[in-house]
Amino acid sequence: MRDKPGTDEYARPPRGRARQRGSLLTPKRVAGAGVSLALVGALGVFTVRTMQENAELARTTKPLLLDDFSRMAGDPFAPDPKADALKLQAAQAARARALQDSRDDGAPKWSPIKIVKKAPGGAGFNASAFPPGSKPNPGSNKAIGQKMNAARGWASEWGCLERLWDKESGWNERAMNRSSGAYGVPQSLPGSKMASAGADWQTNPATQIKWGLGYIASRYKSPCGAWAHSQSVGWY
Repeated sequence: MRDKPGTDEYARPPRGRARQRGSLLTPKRVAGAGVSLALVGALGVFTVRTMQENAELARTTKPLLLDDFSRMAGDPFAPDPKADALKLQAAQAARARALQDSRDDGAPKWSPIKIVKKAPGGAGFNASAFPPGSKPNPGSNKAIGQKMNAARGWASEWGCLERLWDKESGWNERAMNRSSGAYGVPQSLPGSKMASAGADWQTNPATQIKWGLGYIASRYKSPCGAWAHSQSVGWY
């Protein structure tokens, strides 16, 4: 016979007696804390290393200049140090050859330009044959250049432009510099820069002249500024 309720079997523990609890530092919790600490440490190392690498990159990387942004944006008249260096080398070669010719009386005079039989390619353009039966006409090209020059308000500087492109190309749209590879009436280097003035830059003297006048305006302000530079250093 079982005792009735109220006997010792059903007695509650005295008030104030704490229930037995498990330890807070269980193996699972210890392992979790270890992983957390490892992650924090790794993050700290990564952050410090990244800061060091960024500082080194900032120290060794050359900042972009305005000219760099101009070229990146596709400005066809932006200063081009590599092209300018090639022009300088070509001018020096021409002077050296002219000096040699002056010592060789009766020898054929060397010309820094050649008239190509096929237009050069570049910038997505393939080398192109000239229209059958067509021939360069420097006189006609000069007339076009004089008119376009006057339209820019440079009528008083026509003499500078005439002499400049007489020297550079003989006003021949098929002229190429033997040393640098510059091409066309204005001697664009490379010739494909003239594509910004028209897709027919390889064969159309008017397109070449249009680009050349824009180049002069951008780099030298006017034809006489370009001619003065050419007289000073041998190229423009």
